[in-house]
Amino acid sequence: MNINLLDTVVLVKELPNSGLQPGDIGAVVALYEPDGVEVEFVSASGITQALVTLKLADIRPIDYHDMLAVRPLDAA
Repeated sequence: MNINLLDTVVLVKELPNSGLQPGDIGAVVALYEPDGVEVEFVSASGITQALVTLKLADIRPIDYHDMLAVRPLDAA
């Protein structure tokens, strides 16, 4: 998988401690060799929900056929 800095990616696993769910969309803000990425996830209002370091297996590139959706953030 070819992921570059500032790519838009989709989370493929749940990260409950960060309030993230599969399908959440983020932006790659750092790349770490050999297979690490730092991804920022923001709310629709532009506030950072989470900044997490993940493995490439935890994300996928956004696809031409993906549909964007909105869900409420957990208030906890």
